[in-house]
Amino acid sequence: MIGLDTNILVRYLAQDDPVQSPKAAHPIEHRLNQANPGFVSVVAMVETVWVLEHAYRLSDQKIAAAIERMLQTDVLVVENEQDVFTAMVALKAGHGSFADALIAALAKRAGCSCTLTFDRQALRLAGFEAA
Repeated sequence: MIGLDTNILVRYLAQDDPVQSPKAAHPIEHRLNQANPGFVSVVAMVETVWVLEHAYRLSDQKIAAAIERMLQTDVLVVENEQDVFTAMVALKAGHGSFADALIAALAKRAGCSCTLTFDRQALRLAGFEAA
């Protein structure tokens, strides 16, 4: 397995840099396979979403579609895949941010009864309670 950093994921998804985008695409399209997949940590996933949202100004729908493509790619192993999927669904439905939804999903998986927050937007998501 080969770990993939945020900048590789962003350049691969954005395909906007004539030098770095092909360098990011090459391992994903030619080096990785089911026997030797790429590993995407939840940290890299959250950073990727943040960059797509803030630097590229993509809509929640386009970001959710990018996450969905990553989850469906046979040559990628996404850490806590089910929790990432849950967060992607929340983002797609407009229920809250990807990061907040992932925080709630991971806390639930860890056995937490709830996640306390001061974030009013996060309170729209299941699993959060006001502190």
